[in-house]
Amino acid sequence: MEPASVVIKKYGNRRLYDTSGSRYVNLEEIAALIRKGKPVQVVDAKTGEDLTRVTLTQIITEDAKDKPTGLPLELLRQLIVASDQTRQEFVMWYLKSAFDAYESVQDAVQSRLGQMQSAILSPVESVKRLLSVPTQTGDREDRSELAVLRKRLAELEKRGKRAHSKKQKNRRRTGNA
Repeated sequence: MEPASVVIKKYGNRRLYDTSGSRYVNLEEIAALIRKGKPVQVVDAKTGEDLTRVTLTQIITEDAKDKPTGLPLELLRQLIVASDQTRQEFVMWYLKSAFDAYESVQDAVQSRLGQMQSAILSPVESVKRLLSVPTQTGDREDRSELAVLRKRLAELEKRGKRAHSKKQKNRRRTGNA
């Protein structure tokens, strides 16, 4: 379900009023709403005419003032030259294609980063599994294995004691002679 649009009314004095927040806003605040993924619609307060496209363009141009980045000058010139419908449609198609390509590259990068993160975490998860408390079934198996090892150790200790006592007896015999 798509969230409701935030309706901004633009008055003759160029003030922008957020009807959902009941407050005046500026272009930066509208840009912040858009960056958060909220759909925004800007309308003329008197006529109801949709001014969203003009306002978004204004946000882009205001943003470009502060930074040397933005649309290339030649592209901007071509947008101005593209006065007839066909050229304008081609430029809009070109911009949309470029943006779609940018989005798919961003998605691929995010996907790759996710794969790398899981690959990095994989050894950590393996160590955690080794150090974790065994499950009920694994616990029984571990106990039986531990019992076998204890039994084997006890047998080895007995052998060691027997061998040690035999050596002592042999020493006594050789020492008495």
